[in-house]
Amino acid sequence: MFDKVLIANRGAIACRIIRTLRRMGVASVAVFSDADAGSAHVREADEAVRIGPAPAGESYLNIEAVLAAARATGAQAIHPGYGFLSENTAFAEACEAAGVTFIGPTPDNIRAFGLKHTARDLARAHGAPLAPGTDLLTDADAALAAAREIGFPVILKATAGGGGIGMKVCETEGEILDAFGSVVRMASGAFADAGVFLERYVAEARHIEVQVFGDGRGGVIALGERDCSLQRRNQKVVEETPAPNLPGTTRQALIDAAVRLTQAVNYRSAGTVEFLYDPRRDDFYFLEVNTRLQVEHGVTEEVTGVDLVEWMIRGAAGDYAFMDGGAPTPSGASIQVRLYAEDPDRDYRPSSGVLTESVFPAGARVETWVAPGAEITSHYDPMIAKLIVRAGSREAAVGAMQAALDATRLAGIETNLDWLRTVARSAPFVTGEVSTRVLSTLRHEARSVHVLSGGAATTVQDYPGRLGYWDVGVPPSGPMDALSFRLANRLLGNPESAAGLEITALGPSLLFNAPTTACLTGAEVSATLDGAPVKAMAPFEVAAGQTLRL
Repeated sequence: MFDKVLIANRGAIACRIIRTLRRMGVASVAVFSDADAGSAHVREADEAVRIGPAPAGESYLNIEAVLAAARATGAQAIHPGYGFLSENTAFAEACEAAGVTFIGPTPDNIRAFGLKHTARDLARAHGAPLAPGTDLLTDADAALAAAREIGFPVILKATAGGGGIGMKVCETEGEILDAFGSVVRMASGAFADAGVFLERYVAEARHIEVQVFGDGRGGVIALGERDCSLQRRNQKVVEETPAPNLPGTTRQALIDAAVRLTQAVNYRSAGTVEFLYDPRRDDFYFLEVNTRLQVEHGVTEEVTGVDLVEWMIRGAAGDYAFMDGGAPTPSGASIQVRLYAEDPDRDYRPSSGVLTESVFPAGARVETWVAPGAEITSHYDPMIAKLIVRAGSREAAVGAMQAALDATRLAGIETNLDWLRTVARSAPFVTGEVSTRVLSTLRHEARSVHVLSGGAATTVQDYPGRLGYWDVGVPPSGPMDALSFRLANRLLGNPESAAGLEITALGPSLLFNAPTTACLTGAEVSATLDGAPVKAMAPFEVAAGQTLRL
């Protein structure tokens, strides 16, 4: 076993690996950028090494800087986590050349499945069903000819793509001609590989994946499947195991295909074989192989009792004894949601700032790196936590997830928490009738207000005052005009202590995202609602989408 392991990652996954190493009695080394100097993984690791400025290309993607940190600390192995360098063939080869063990698949494994079109060739050769598609395309005319032969709708895909980047659904010939150039440019810019191919698009598809683990010598076991159909713009949001409403024979066929394919390349370590499932035809098609630990690996761990991170570390040290008994039998159901620092009301735009409150439920498994005071930057993926629940049945797991989300509180920045609460109570999720298009049709009504203009000296106050909060910069004295403040709450039927806005100079402009009732009291102020005058000292109704200017 290793004495010391370096984690070439950040955030929740880095913290997770550090805790597993500590339990195994192995020392940990964290690497960090300038933006992460105060992050949780830096504090939790036994050692920490700065590897560069905030941009990922100058830090977490800098192969030489990561290897230099390993050499300087005497780390014998590197765990890449997910994202960043986890599926980078050059990094895996550089680790081998430097005499540092790469905790993951072999460079040949990563290379074999690294490009989608070559992975399709492997799948075809080993009997994994494929959606009708093409090899790499040379131009838009070739794509158009292929689409006519396959039949619309089709999807253009970047061969080196991932995370939903470099994909475009086309339903007409005109859309093919319009999209081809943009997909090529996106692929070239994001992945330094302009290769594009085309597949049949299944409109009401489900995304189902099989977790595998191999010993590098042809031994592969499967630890069940996961349903990752609930996606937004091809990005997974909710994952669960077992996949709901999936025929048993189909489940076994998916598992068999995944094992057969990975055995063919002597797959080593953790990996995931992804499929597209057409429930109307009860058919499935190979998509790709992720040669790394998946973000959603926790739900598999919950139902199998396996620690995949520990398995990866032990396997990299040459110990595969845990595979001798075969695959464990899954029990119960587990569901995960991803909490993102993004604003659903503004087209899911990433948000940044200081997290002032983070409260997570005691009954759920929470993988996160945030705490009150954590700074969320725009440099990295906006995921701030994974919330995972387990129960004896799917119905109970759904209820547990709803309760866990209700008990979670995040403040200081915009997050997708309220939207996830809506998702968790939607009919498709509750019944398990999911597809990759469900979330695009789900209506979310935010109960919030957008501050278009804050106005000078506009503060949130309550009566009698926010005692004990002086250090956050809001005076504890309460509203300056306490009588008018309390009258407004009385007119609205609110408790006397309900918070409100007190304006002492220039007033704000507020866009309401939900219908509400408001009231203006105190000194005279010019107020308009969508341009119409508003009277003071009387409640007035505000419709969703209206703007109040003071």
